[in-house]
Amino acid sequence: MKLSTLPAITRRRTPVVAATALIAAAALMLTACGGETTMESAAESAAAPASSAAAASPEAVAADFPTPNGGELNLYNWTDYISPDLLKRFESETGIKVNLDNYDSNETMLAKLQAGGANYDVIVPSDYMVAQMVELGLLQDVAPSSFPNGANIKPEFLDVYFDQGRQYTAPYMYGTTGIAYDPTKVGAEVTSWADFFSPDSPAVGKIGTLNDQVEVIHAALRAVGAQPCSLNKDDYVKVEELLAGWKPGVAVINSDGVIGRMASGEQTMHMMWNGAFTRAQADNPNLQYVYPKEGITLWQDNFAIPVGAQNVDNAKIFINWMMDPANIGEATNFVGYDNGITGSDAFMVSELSGNPAVVMPEEAKALAKPVPGCPVEAIDLYDQVWTNFKK
Repeated sequence: MKLSTLPAITRRRTPVVAATALIAAAALMLTACGGETTMESAAESAAAPASSAAAASPEAVAADFPTPNGGELNLYNWTDYISPDLLKRFESETGIKVNLDNYDSNETMLAKLQAGGANYDVIVPSDYMVAQMVELGLLQDVAPSSFPNGANIKPEFLDVYFDQGRQYTAPYMYGTTGIAYDPTKVGAEVTSWADFFSPDSPAVGKIGTLNDQVEVIHAALRAVGAQPCSLNKDDYVKVEELLAGWKPGVAVINSDGVIGRMASGEQTMHMMWNGAFTRAQADNPNLQYVYPKEGITLWQDNFAIPVGAQNVDNAKIFINWMMDPANIGEATNFVGYDNGITGSDAFMVSELSGNPAVVMPEEAKALAKPVPGCPVEAIDLYDQVWTNFKK
């Protein structure tokens, strides 16, 4: 059904997270200098039962923290988002065998968990998805901030809008979603989402985009002069028209394999996460990363233990191990994103610390903002636009 045939929607009050989100944005941008879904406050809407760890003191948690005793860990993570060598070292040091499965969007991960039958011990949801999963009662309250290495969490990553006090999650990586392109192949400067979504782009036929409903529609809303999570139906009519005109020139809608496609020149312009960009750029120095002038999403990914996990102790051991500065530093060097752990900067290679795609330039900081989950009315419109786009 086209959006133009739908009735107008009624504006409702957005959850009270704006002030915290702005604080989080500023904090994340300062951190960078050194080194999608209805959502209520995580603290107010937690539906999962609290564990004894949540109420215990850090000292008590440390004293009672599980020790490695073999077994397995089933990790469900974004594709190509953790170093295989790092996982091998974890296995060697702990005796815990890691079974890795991958997904390409938060929605894919959520759908698989909600469908049942998925046996995962650690998952890696993004900020807005954490809040939704807490509201749905899908995450265990194990208080990762109280783990022995929880003290390493950077202060600005502790009271985040989606998980106050880190009761459900530990920080993994954070970054931005922007535009990567090869100016030697595109032949024109790209500075905006309007350039990216232009049906007359010189990159027609070589354009790729993420298979990510939230990121694509966030960006398209910005391109038509609106803001993410808009409740104005007319904005989505414009977005639908924009995407319909743009789609014939899109070669790939896929979040997997982006690094290889951009590095090889198979695609010359792609919506891209900044860490993936740095890895593609290492093989293709011509690539440039754009902070679109209409604005850019600042996001954060996190470790969490889903309700129903079979190896909870091993999950805690893994999350705690990943909060060690040396271990998360090695992870940063592989994925090309900065992280939320104090002391990890000492382990960051210079190629990352000096790359403006990783450490945001001053002029880009005002463009990067976290986007808390949208109200239900907006998500319904996102769903309809995305369904029509993917037909």
